[in-house]
Amino acid sequence: MQIVHPDMERLEDESDKMIHAGRIIPVYPQTVELNKVGLNSKSMRRITDFIFEHLNDKIEDILPVDYTTHEKLLSLNDALRMIHYPETREDIEKSRKRLAFDELLYFQSMVFLRKSRKDKKRKNHAYGKPISELEKLHTELPFELTSGQQKSLTEIIEDLQKPAPMLRMLQGDVGCGKTIVAVSAGFYAAIHNLQTAFMAPTEILAEQHYRNWKDILAGFGVETGLLTSSLKKKEKDVVLKRCADGEIDILFGTHALIYDAVSFSKLGLVIIDEQHRFGVEQRGKLYAKGDNPDLLVMTATPIPRTLALTLYGDLDISTIDTLPSNRKPIKTVWRTKDVRAKVYTYILDEIKKGGQVYIVYPLIEKSELIELENVEDAYKELSETFFKNVKTAVVHGKVKPKERDEILREFFDGSIDILFATTVIEVGLDNPNATIMVIEHAERFGLAQLHQLRGRIGRGAKQATMVAIAHPPLSDISHERLEYFVSTTDGFKIAEADLKLRGPGELFGLRQSGDMRFQNVRIGEDQELIQKSRSLLEKLFEKTEKLDISYKKLYTYLIEKVSKKEIDIDGG
Repeated sequence: MQIVHPDMERLEDESDKMIHAGRIIPVYPQTVELNKVGLNSKSMRRITDFIFEHLNDKIEDILPVDYTTHEKLLSLNDALRMIHYPETREDIEKSRKRLAFDELLYFQSMVFLRKSRKDKKRKNHAYGKPISELEKLHTELPFELTSGQQKSLTEIIEDLQKPAPMLRMLQGDVGCGKTIVAVSAGFYAAIHNLQTAFMAPTEILAEQHYRNWKDILAGFGVETGLLTSSLKKKEKDVVLKRCADGEIDILFGTHALIYDAVSFSKLGLVIIDEQHRFGVEQRGKLYAKGDNPDLLVMTATPIPRTLALTLYGDLDISTIDTLPSNRKPIKTVWRTKDVRAKVYTYILDEIKKGGQVYIVYPLIEKSELIELENVEDAYKELSETFFKNVKTAVVHGKVKPKERDEILREFFDGSIDILFATTVIEVGLDNPNATIMVIEHAERFGLAQLHQLRGRIGRGAKQATMVAIAHPPLSDISHERLEYFVSTTDGFKIAEADLKLRGPGELFGLRQSGDMRFQNVRIGEDQELIQKSRSLLEKLFEKTEKLDISYKKLYTYLIEKVSKKEIDIDGG
């Protein structure tokens, strides 16, 4: 028998304890720099053992003893010691849970503090007209609002009528009709002589919002404007002057809205579409252009309740849980790459019927690091073979924005039959004529992203089909993900499943405050811990005067700690 490079530990006495062998041992991250100075896992174990030996249980615990006892949480001292030197696997999980609880308590205390500060603010504008004023706008629409849209709009208007500034998120599945709800809120602000800033993530989307609503709103005396980076200087100057003079009621635009040159006469409402695509600073700059304006943020990525409580506990949330009645469920299938020829034939048949198609790839160009199909090579090859008799185009992240937007406009206008793309089309035009989407290497995408891409089709009354093409071999998780994807078109179910499979970062891009970098929290699994930490914070923030000394000490500690790092609600 031969043992290669064994770890050995010399004991001077029988009473000596082992820290490198004969037990569950911690393995610490190593770098070249740390190794150079002798800080490898073995030396780190000696250091941590020395620290715990000399601390003698002196680590101060922020949680009251009666609380940890009642909730069956380890003391902080035990948790830190056991996470480094557990006796059993169960010790590791118990320690993780205690440390995760502390992380959740800290993060959510920032959320609670933001909400507390927001509730104390007062806006210097008021809304007094009844919600029925919106009926005249809605009667001009070629469709009726769904029950989900009506409910969400009522919640928003009720918020606008309160003295504290609104801070509300409007969420719903792709294609549920959030824009009409947001524009209705802007209309309501306009009839109170207040301006609205409506920021979208792309120029093409901002332009579409503007084109869709300009004439309808003008019929009621509500003036709109469009501000994007690509506007010519003369056009831009006209928009800026009209906005500053109060002549524009609803200004649609991109991040150009945050430029210093942009000013409003009386900004009452800020609307941010796909808000997680903007940074904290961008959102904050736009908000600061008004005096405590109301804020409505929108997301097309449905948020699981657990994640919503954790990330967005400072926001009131409206959910549109219904789809327009003229929408047919998107037929979704997944296939392996060997049936692509049949899929391409199906595409050509659909184009003959007047439909349009997206074909999505994970890479822009060939990579030396990973064997995946790429959009550039596929576009060149297929445009000269299978699709040589139809009109094709390609868009991806390396295409200049101006050129990309022009291609998207041509696709929307029907001049292009097949659009080869990467995920840049995830947030794009509402094209009711797009009826087929094919995603290559679907096994490489997360559930939420697959669903978001699927939302680019099926926007009209025609039947739409989504084909996810997988490239074997598939892992069990990839297979499970694809099976789940084809089983439902419910974005809320998709979001819950994706949270469990891939975590919050993949699902949501995370709240861009930079604060949600959890070391120990598992959002998908720790729902009970999340609820416990929220319940404790509710007690601390709502019954502050009645707290006994140990809980007051915890409250003071949290306020002092988060205030140093806290990002103001207007920016986050």
